[in-house]
Amino acid sequence: MRFADYAKIYVTAGNGGEGMSHFRREKYVPKGGPDGGDGGSGGDVVLKGNSQLNTLLDLRYRKYVKADHGERGHTSRKTGKDGEDEILEVPLGTVVYDADSRERLGEITEHDEKIVIAKGGKGGLGNWHFKSATNQTPQHAQVGETGEERAVELELKLIADVGLVGFPNAGKSTLLSALSEAKPKIGAYPFTTLEPNLGVVTFSDYRSFVMADIPGIIEDAHEGKGLGLQFLRHIERNNVLLFMVGCDTDIKQEYNALLHELEEYRPDLLDKPRILAITKMDLVEGFELEEPVELEDDAEIIEISAATGHNIDELKELIWKKLKEIEPEETS
Repeated sequence: MRFADYAKIYVTAGNGGEGMSHFRREKYVPKGGPDGGDGGSGGDVVLKGNSQLNTLLDLRYRKYVKADHGERGHTSRKTGKDGEDEILEVPLGTVVYDADSRERLGEITEHDEKIVIAKGGKGGLGNWHFKSATNQTPQHAQVGETGEERAVELELKLIADVGLVGFPNAGKSTLLSALSEAKPKIGAYPFTTLEPNLGVVTFSDYRSFVMADIPGIIEDAHEGKGLGLQFLRHIERNNVLLFMVGCDTDIKQEYNALLHELEEYRPDLLDKPRILAITKMDLVEGFELEEPVELEDDAEIIEISAATGHNIDELKELIWKKLKEIEPEETS
């Protein structure tokens, strides 16, 4: 299935039904008076969270969404039937915006959570509401209100405990496949990963966390170059960032370049706890660097090899420690 993390749709809620203008007519009840019922409310257009979904692909092919109209009021003061809501199921992490104003309408973060993105119109009042001492036979009833209509944009931001950040060929996909049951595409060429992948990393004592492999960033990704801008939004929802730089590169320079891209995209991303994993250590004799890497920040450094398993268990424990250090309000 093709990954889709953006969709633009046009939604129209249902109109309220007309109120009825009617007078009671029974054989033994002369001059029964007005009894026209109210119109039913129009249906809403609603987003609903579904933890089983991981893409917005279905909405890519459903540009126009309409809810049902409310029914007209009935006799005997009976209210017309409300219009059926139109419910759109979306993956957790979906953010919805008004396409014209860019107003943020809400975000789906829990299973079965709902957000009304277009409100149905209220039904009109029947003529019995308008009876008074001076108007015993009101002839009019209200027309139902028009339902809301708008264009909305949906953006999916993957929810994961740990996000992998690195340039192409840093070994992110290899690490994800080594730590979890995820099967990302792996190859010795740039942009092997063209869509985000999620994997659940488990421990023998039943602990676990979710890891996201974000497609490789290139320099100036924040300006729309390469694939980075399209997927940088997914990093926003990760609690810990695991930077990955190959030992066969200028480690400090690449790490600082990654920091720069994140800072240019959203400066607050640098407030997240981070770890620097120096990858592909199997390429170095004795699995040791000639000189230790010294960073200008407090990121913890670990040298790993996903191909041989070198320090992989230690990396899992380090990530777990970082996750446990985060205050509950930061992860909510």
